Amino acid sequence: MAPKTPSVPKRLNRAVPLNEALGKALDPALKRRGFATRDLLMHWASMAPTPYDKVARPDKLVWPRGEKGAEGAVLFLSCHPGHALALSHEGERVAAAINRYFGYLLVHQVRMSATPFDVEVKAAEAPDAPLSADRQAEINSVVEQVEDPAMRAALRDLGAAIARRKTR
Repeated sequence: MAPKTPSVPKRLNRAVPLNEALGKALDPALKRRGFATRDLLMHWASMAPTPYDKVARPDKLVWPRGEKGAEGAVLFLSCHPGHALALSHEGERVAAAINRYFGYLLVHQVRMSATPFDVEVKAAEAPDAPLSADRQAEINSVVEQVEDPAMRAALRDLGAAIARRKTR
């Protein structure tokens, strides 16, 4: 029996969007979580009512077993802890918004997921340190030849930003 040769992946020979390139890798993982497509995750911000578009995220979709013709799945949401109680009371409103977006009964019930919600903490930026007088004079001498005052101010700001970045 001849040894099997590994199959070579098909090359597209063109630029493809990131969602198309990653789609084949993501789709099996999403199917295990109950999502038939990526639409619910990709368009969550536009379909979920405020403030749940920012403080909650779909975790999984559980379809009823063995019931033929049963409509609607249970959507589990991971939510910011401060909004979990309100979301548990407003689950019907969230389900209605999702069903309205898709145009059919997709979500029958909304429940809270045990998966923790990752809160994105933005680091506070340090205020810009003032430039030395020599450095500021050097930047001013370079941009003084520009006739347009708005352009001269913009170039001065750009030069100062570049000089601050080089000193870090």
